[in-house]
Amino acid sequence: MSTFRNPVGPQAPQVYWRRRLLVGLGLLAVVVIVLLIVFRPGADAASDDRKTAADTAPTTTSAPEVEEEQEEGADCIPENIAIKPVTDSTQYASGAQPMISMSIVNNGPVACVMDVGTDLQVYEIISGSESYWNSTDCQAEETPQKVALEPGVEQSTTPIPWDRTRSDPSTCTVDRPAVPAGGASYHLKVSLGDIKSEKTAQFLLY
Repeated sequence: MSTFRNPVGPQAPQVYWRRRLLVGLGLLAVVVIVLLIVFRPGADAASDDRKTAADTAPTTTSAPEVEEEQEEGADCIPENIAIKPVTDSTQYASGAQPMISMSIVNNGPVACVMDVGTDLQVYEIISGSESYWNSTDCQAEETPQKVALEPGVEQSTTPIPWDRTRSDPSTCTVDRPAVPAGGASYHLKVSLGDIKSEKTAQFLLY
């Protein structure tokens, strides 16, 4: 009869059976651990959970890059340019012609280049809600002129006279009627292309 079934030795057979049982259980535990390492039950489910969470997670978009400031010597950014109307006096005696112009300031951080020619300059004289004179009604010459604008340095256009008459495109070759005087109040508005002055310059005619 086999010695496996009938252990032979100085001790009782029960001792040898217990030893074989312990060895068998140990081998079984090793086999189970190896199987757990190889097959990793639940790993696929966890991977699927992670994938599902990644798919359903809200996507984030990076903030748009802020446009960098322009380089020195480039064309001016209109938002950095401020203009205002200028008169050589706040009141004019009878017969005195107001000299009108505009100042231009570059509020940007670096010098830039801009067209400030007469092709873009517009002067308008109003009183109340009525427009009395506009420089574009009978403008003879429209000359472009590019200039460099240093940061914070105010520059002025060449002053032009206003003959105290009412303008109209249909009166370019005839005598125009004089506007009311005797202390009448007028305001000068200016624009340079799409850039408009925020305020007007007030003056009185006598």
